Amino acid sequence: MLRSQLLWWPYVQIQELLPRGGGFIAIWPLGNTPVVIDAYGEMPGRGLGDQQAISRRFQTSTRRVGMGYGGGMETIVAHGSVATPGIFAGLSQAIAQYGSLPWSGVMQPAVDWAKRGSALSAAGAEYLRYSHEVIFGWHPDSYPVVHHRDGRCLTQGETIYIPELAATLQQIADAGVATFYSGTLAERMTEEIQAHGGLLTLEDLQAYRAVVRTPIQVRYRDWDIVTNPAPAIGGACLGAMLLLLDRPALQSWTTQTVDQWIQIQSAVLGYRHQHLDPDHDNAQAVDQLLKQASKGDLQSLSTLNQSPSTIHISAVDRDGLACSISASAGYGSGVMVSGTGLWLNNSLGEIELHPQGLDHCSPGTRLVSNMAPTIARHPSGAVLAIGSPGASRITTAIAQVLFNHLQLGMALPEAIAAPRLHVEVSAGTQTTAMEPGLPLSPKARTQIRQFSERSMYFGGVQAVMWEPNSGFVARADPRRTGGVAEGGQ
Repeated sequence: MLRSQLLWWPYVQIQELLPRGGGFIAIWPLGNTPVVIDAYGEMPGRGLGDQQAISRRFQTSTRRVGMGYGGGMETIVAHGSVATPGIFAGLSQAIAQYGSLPWSGVMQPAVDWAKRGSALSAAGAEYLRYSHEVIFGWHPDSYPVVHHRDGRCLTQGETIYIPELAATLQQIADAGVATFYSGTLAERMTEEIQAHGGLLTLEDLQAYRAVVRTPIQVRYRDWDIVTNPAPAIGGACLGAMLLLLDRPALQSWTTQTVDQWIQIQSAVLGYRHQHLDPDHDNAQAVDQLLKQASKGDLQSLSTLNQSPSTIHISAVDRDGLACSISASAGYGSGVMVSGTGLWLNNSLGEIELHPQGLDHCSPGTRLVSNMAPTIARHPSGAVLAIGSPGASRITTAIAQVLFNHLQLGMALPEAIAAPRLHVEVSAGTQTTAMEPGLPLSPKARTQIRQFSERSMYFGGVQAVMWEPNSGFVARADPRRTGGVAEGGQ
């Protein structure tokens, strides 16, 4: 897509950029206006009747499951949890407007990966350890992909291979995304969903369009930063945290700095759960959040805060064009469309994003997301593309890396590797999850959930920077499997 240095993921994670999920693409050409292409999932159900009928179908075609991932969580899976996927529409639009390769050329590496399969990464194996039964174990096409014949789950280093996927991707490469949204693949996918009482219809796929949005823009230190706007909520939270952090007193990781981070995360994430969801006008609530944050108004934000399948790719080129892509399929519905190798999302089943349910959402409503693909520019000509997976930890992970690099002056690799914290609320009790190495005052008024080592729970920040004098610097988070690739002309 770009003549660039960029980050790559193993085959099991590359699946997230395939058509089953949704995402956001931040693009900022040098000297031009930045944009965010919103290719996130939509509420499906066109042609299925009124809201009550759609709600009944959702209830009867889904099930709630629990697993030990991240210390314990629940999600909703099966055919009714599948939202209208959008990432393919967004990627196609971005490539047509900003890319230098034809669509078939962009698709070819994914086709090649699918043909040969790939060794299961440490991060993928860790997630499958918790999810292989409750999410991927109930569907007849899904089960054999992640299990041996004797029922054992695949482990790290073993090859994960999905039959029929290469042929499906080749079809999309040759025919374009139209075959996914209105052609034979669209028909097969919706037939699978409708045969099991789900919501996704052929009309939903045919109506889907990626939307170009004006990004949130904030000034942090000497950097102009753009990130994901409403109706997503991740960018607003990231921008608010950066505005609240931009103060001279914070020059290193001291007990005072940790305490300030806890207060800021508690305030911003608390505001998020109070005001940023499908029941409210997110655009108005985002404006209010950023206005209060720009004043350093922690007091008015201070209410208590009440997905492992997200991935991120960052890329910049020598011409100053930057691209930041975050995509997600939720935790996975477990549904694989027979004969295609396509696993489908469970974006309607992410309980933490939709705690009040989706009964109020009419078909075509864009879903809420924590994703925050971000680009930063400096007057010197430096440009940084950054983002992360990690569900609710996405914004706190990115904010801490930007704080480490842009405010504390850490080198980019050091800023990404540094220990992190995340404020969370469980059963009404505030807890601060912390990696080892952060100083904490013995008088800190918070319950601590101390991790013994760095953990993928705290995200997987992927970042790349181009500076006119020193060239490229890129780093994949050691908490997750990733790497750096350089290419171009």
